[in-house]
Amino acid sequence: MTIKLKEINTVNELIHYGAHLFDAESLFFGHGTDNSADEAAYIVLAVTRHLPLLDDKVLDAVVDAFEQKTILQMFDRRVSEKIPAAYLIGEAWFSGLPFYVNEHVLVPRSPFAELIDDQFMPWLEPQKTKRILDLCTGSGCIGIASAVAFPTASVDLVDISVEALLVADKNIDRHQLRSRVSAIESDLFTALTLNSYDLIVSNPPYVGHEELAQLPDEFYCEPQLGLDGGVSGLDLVHKILASAADYLNDGGVLYVEVGNTDEALQQCYPEVPFLWQDFEYGGHGVFMLTKQQLLEYKKLFQAKLT
Repeated sequence: MTIKLKEINTVNELIHYGAHLFDAESLFFGHGTDNSADEAAYIVLAVTRHLPLLDDKVLDAVVDAFEQKTILQMFDRRVSEKIPAAYLIGEAWFSGLPFYVNEHVLVPRSPFAELIDDQFMPWLEPQKTKRILDLCTGSGCIGIASAVAFPTASVDLVDISVEALLVADKNIDRHQLRSRVSAIESDLFTALTLNSYDLIVSNPPYVGHEELAQLPDEFYCEPQLGLDGGVSGLDLVHKILASAADYLNDGGVLYVEVGNTDEALQQCYPEVPFLWQDFEYGGHGVFMLTKQQLLEYKKLFQAKLT
């Protein structure tokens, strides 16, 4: 008797096959997806050009031989090299928008997307928000998504990494925002103008060395410059807190993501009334301070730099 094995050639079959492969390995999911099925779907739907998925009928579509080969090669690299799917595809989605990514930038996954979608209400008045700074921008996703959310605002994307800024530049052009969004090479605020911004957002490197040493393999595919926040994880956060007030307009606000170092930051500054953000769709460790609060505690922040 001859047993005929079922071919795997539709979108849905390839997704299930990829999820099965991933489940059999010690993979970490957290770079845009949080499970094997979504990771496999991300690869299959991207290669077959069905992202975003708008019609479930696509799942029954037959995938041609060339795309099948590409998908299987990506599955193999995801397993053998532990490369996050976004790097294999060269694209990640953030705040409902696609962004080009490569190994010079972190994969977008910040809870900032939820704040952007809500236009940072109630702390900002959208019609009065004219200038925004995205500090430590990486791919530019936070600043560019903010530019889309605030269509009359100009946005500066700042990073110390020239390679990251090349990625951000591509994303500025991809979203046709060259008239309002600029990429600037700067070590934090050093190349910027004082008293310029209504909103400063930052997702700086904030992983401490102890945590960094224990991260899954997937994180070592990312640029360590974008993760390493020094021994405590707070090296750049202290600098941002000490200087941000000088670059905010009156009434301006600062939002910074510090992830798992949130408790350490609060312990460093028990007097400071950090407003920690709540997220409906997951995420933590993002605080807000007003310019007035930053000025009130500026001496305390500056003391941490000495």
